[in-house]
Amino acid sequence: MKKIIGLLILLFTLLQISTIAQERGFGLGIILGEPTGVSGKLWTSNENAFDFGAAWSFQGDGNLLLQADYVWHMFRLIHVQEGKLPFYVGVGGEVILSDDPVIGVRVPVGLDYMFAKAPVDIFVEIVPILRLAPSTDFDLAGGLGARYWFN
Repeated sequence: MKKIIGLLILLFTLLQISTIAQERGFGLGIILGEPTGVSGKLWTSNENAFDFGAAWSFQGDGNLLLQADYVWHMFRLIHVQEGKLPFYVGVGGEVILSDDPVIGVRVPVGLDYMFAKAPVDIFVEIVPILRLAPSTDFDLAGGLGARYWFN
């Protein structure tokens, strides 16, 4: 029951954010990997954004995972003919909702291809994670995703 209530609160929050943030650059889509679920991104400047997700973690018994990162994009490292391909790095946190909730610190590193003529991006990332509770542990996650942009 706690998982359902948490998911409903998150979905309501995401819907509120999307209606407010569409004019500022908000994308919503999916991520496949560990975890697998919904991915969102809200730009705060030309190079920075909040990246967040609500997903299913396949680790352990499989539970709802909530994550949020602040990411910095480096647009000048990789040049492409069309679109943009920034490298990004960030810092954030995650919570895995289970019988013993897990809390961790994330450091995502990835590439995000932004199409020139479509409001879509695709990304790939790898994420070292330092789990802090209920015990200290190191983990590695990652995934491939796509988002549609509401501008």
